[in-house]
Amino acid sequence: MIQTARVRNKDVTSELDFNASKSGGPGGQNVNKVNSKITLRFDVKNSQLLTEEEKEKISDKLSSRISNDGILIINAQSKRTQLQNKEAAIIKFNQLMGKAFARKKFRKATKPTKSSVKKRLNEKKKHSEKKKLRQNIF
Repeated sequence: MIQTARVRNKDVTSELDFNASKSGGPGGQNVNKVNSKITLRFDVKNSQLLTEEEKEKISDKLSSRISNDGILIINAQSKRTQLQNKEAAIIKFNQLMGKAFARKKFRKATKPTKSSVKKRLNEKKKHSEKKKLRQNIF
């Protein structure tokens, strides 16, 4: 069963282009006869479903996977059949879109507690005492 590709709760399956070609992956003698590799293409620049803001986000975060023409390219060839590779390509697409739209977690600056500061200073004192005792006395 093929999953539907989603971007921000929008079904973008209609805008995905799938191409099949010969794969270098598993399949034994079948590899040389069957086009099992799937190349998924998604035109980010000309997408009707995405807003300009969303297109910009995708272009920034996935720039290494987007061609100069603004097309996101995903290859899947790890499975033996075309259908399985198509499903794998859609899963990869969904993961990439999730990664592109994920918000970076904001870090709250915190202070060390009084007890932890005191403990650290005591450890430093002990360490310096240990070093002083090792010195030669002249």
